[in-house]
Amino acid sequence: MKIITNADTKAADRSDVIMKTLFGEEALKDAQVTMGTVVFPPGARVPAEGAGVHAEHEYSFIMRGSILTVSGGKECRVSEGQASLIPAGEEHWAVNDGAESCEIVWFLVKQS
Repeated sequence: MKIITNADTKAADRSDVIMKTLFGEEALKDAQVTMGTVVFPPGARVPAEGAGVHAEHEYSFIMRGSILTVSGGKECRVSEGQASLIPAGEEHWAVNDGAESCEIVWFLVKQS
């Protein structure tokens, strides 16, 4: 077993959000999952413009706050205690339009 804390990991070099990868491919040979956390301060948007897309399925769980997201052309709000799934290849973006930070645990899962 490997145990890591969020404090043990270095944040990615970004000015908009605090993004950390807890476990990635380096944690386990042939890993199909990357796990991390992200904190969206009020007003933060990812990506800053347009939409993002990646080859993995993206699972997220909102630990605190809420976030407005558009995925596959559909707008929805995901709030504390809720989970979301964005299928691989689906364009998406998210913005924290609230007054408090939004804290998320995320997983990228490779397609088999």
